[in-house]
Amino acid sequence: MTTKKINVKGNEIAVLSKGQEDFISLTDMVRNLENGLSLIEKWLRNKNTIEFLGIWEQMHNNNFNSTEFEGIKNQAGLNRFTLSVKQWIEKTGAKGILSRTGRYGGGTLAHKDIAFEFASWISPEFKLFLIKEFQRLKIDENEKLSLEWNLKRTLSKINYKIHTDAIKENIIPEVISKEQSNAIYASEADILNMALFNKTAKDWRSANPDKKGNIRDYANISQLVCLSNLETLNAEFIRNGLSQRERLIRLNEIAVIQMRSLLGNVSIKKLK
Repeated sequence: MTTKKINVKGNEIAVLSKGQEDFISLTDMVRNLENGLSLIEKWLRNKNTIEFLGIWEQMHNNNFNSTEFEGIKNQAGLNRFTLSVKQWIEKTGAKGILSRTGRYGGGTLAHKDIAFEFASWISPEFKLFLIKEFQRLKIDENEKLSLEWNLKRTLSKINYKIHTDAIKENIIPEVISKEQSNAIYASEADILNMALFNKTAKDWRSANPDKKGNIRDYANISQLVCLSNLETLNAEFIRNGLSQRERLIRLNEIAVIQMRSLLGNVSIKKLK
């Protein structure tokens, strides 16, 4: 989970990303309004709100308690009807609204679909500014993801030829079938995979049958920088005549040291 801030008409509003879903802080939206925090529960008691939340949950939440929801919907609108965020979540198993505690990032958050509906209830103008700033945030994130993807492609190619040339010159015999050649290249690639990821490409595929690509496609920037370094080092070890076992041990030791350093590197963190 990652949390970022957007500024909407002078209000700093937290946006929490959980996987592919984004949740926006309702608490931050009303923090600067008079009796702001009470507005969330006032909105939640509204019959139209309950109907909207119920439909959203039925569309996105297989574990939503529809029976409890019907009971709540029937009570909504009555003078005696009260409902807190926690009660809504506990009774129905709702996932569209979150109630978090803590000094930082605490309060009530809602899935962006629901947060926009709440913003409209506060003020149509506020909703439009909220959508605009949220879209700006997502554009910035997509640009960074594009940069990271391009960087990954570049890093994966930097030392590839150095590595394969060393294999070709020192390991592969002159007369060999294409299949045998490919097997040797794959074996050497797995030396690097084992040194860095502690698993072979086949191991990764077996553990992730639903994912496309390979283990390196899912590596982070720090791992790819380290992998690029290991390719160069392995090429030198091959030229120096080290056995595959000796190379694996040395490469693993180097990978451990380099990853400790890279994970604390400020410049690497800025790319994430």
